[in-house]
Amino acid sequence: MTNAKRAAKIPYRCAACQHQVPKWLGRCPDCGEWGSIEEVLYAAPLTAFSGAAAAPLTEVDAHIAHSRPTGITELDRVLGGGLVPGAVILLAGEPGVGKSTLLLEVVHKWAVSAPHNVALYVTGEETAGQVRRRADRTNSVHERVYLAADNDLTNVLAQAEVLKPSLLVVDSIQTVTGADVEGVPGGVNQVRSTTLALTGFAKRTGCTVLLVGHVTKEGAIAGPRTLEHLVDVVLNFEGDRYTALRMVRAVKNRFGSTEEVGCFEMSEKGITGISDPSGLFIAHRGGVIADELVSGTAITATLEGNRAMLAEIQALAANPNGPVPRRTVSGLDYNRAAMVLAVLEQRCGIKVGAKEIYAATVGGIKITEPAADLAVAMAISSAVTGTPVPTDLVAIGEVGLTGELRPVVHIEKRLTAAVRLGYKQALVARMPEEIPSGIRVIEAKTLRDALR
Repeated sequence: MTNAKRAAKIPYRCAACQHQVPKWLGRCPDCGEWGSIEEVLYAAPLTAFSGAAAAPLTEVDAHIAHSRPTGITELDRVLGGGLVPGAVILLAGEPGVGKSTLLLEVVHKWAVSAPHNVALYVTGEETAGQVRRRADRTNSVHERVYLAADNDLTNVLAQAEVLKPSLLVVDSIQTVTGADVEGVPGGVNQVRSTTLALTGFAKRTGCTVLLVGHVTKEGAIAGPRTLEHLVDVVLNFEGDRYTALRMVRAVKNRFGSTEEVGCFEMSEKGITGISDPSGLFIAHRGGVIADELVSGTAITATLEGNRAMLAEIQALAANPNGPVPRRTVSGLDYNRAAMVLAVLEQRCGIKVGAKEIYAATVGGIKITEPAADLAVAMAISSAVTGTPVPTDLVAIGEVGLTGELRPVVHIEKRLTAAVRLGYKQALVARMPEEIPSGIRVIEAKTLRDALR
């Protein structure tokens, strides 16, 4: 083959967007990613079949894909029941959010759950002594949990072949390197090659592989975009390091739904699941401090995945210190809060334009869905007028620009969560078909009617 023909068969491709170019470039002309252009080597055509033989679908054993519980209920909820043999799971999150702490708890529970379960924890970022100290602090030490501090892919696979674990944790995939692969640790080539090797090991042996992934400052998973396509499950571990709440969401899940959310509480002794985290998001009894009613608070029922949780919204109205009043929100969508302020001013006659308005959620929860609009409006109105909202009331509804209230989805599920926590009244945009016992539902068509 001539050099011209060989060059025609070996183009260059962007690892981020798969755009092909005839020569190497420092930056992809399609997506703008730097350092993602790489040479594509085409393998020679196979002359003999060497893989597993195809079998009729009726003869394939479906039990090999059954999930096994990890022992952590909140994580099993997100995974769709537990860990599937041969699955590759990517857990991504910001530094310090608690990924390593959670995975130490996972390997410990895994080893305890069955006498034949063996777990191998590979750390490429810390020393073995550092991991052991964390395991002692969180009470996650077990004799069938093996620990290796190594970042060489060959050594990791060799130890896995000897120990034959049913669960392999690699912390993190950006630190593992292959000796025969070009590029720096965490680079496009290294991350893709190591993930491919670990995926091949998982599929060949039936070992479940858990990979820890870093995230960029924009919140995206670091590394090539193909990394998320290579694995079976992608989990995002979210949380504010200044609060105890942590949440696990499934972005991709071949074995279950992506609508579930797992809630955890971080403490000095480790991380524990929370079956009902609403208590973290409600201060005192919602508007009651030292047995006195206070203005500027309202309770709403928000959805995190398929789970309904109650959250408290607090607002404060103050006289401005400068020519332009401030508008500050925390845990809420700033644009939606600004829209609610405009509707209160124009449609309800509540003078908020000359006031500084501060609105925040309790407990570090972030609420972006429109169902919290009514509670935001009631909290701000209460702060401006000084009239407290009833402490047993839950406000659920979306506010429109004309001042109308719009119904939200899963209203019955939200009301059930309110009843469970002892709330007696609910203000909604439309009367639901089924009302849970123990709560009085009040319908309001407009925001003005709701404030009355």
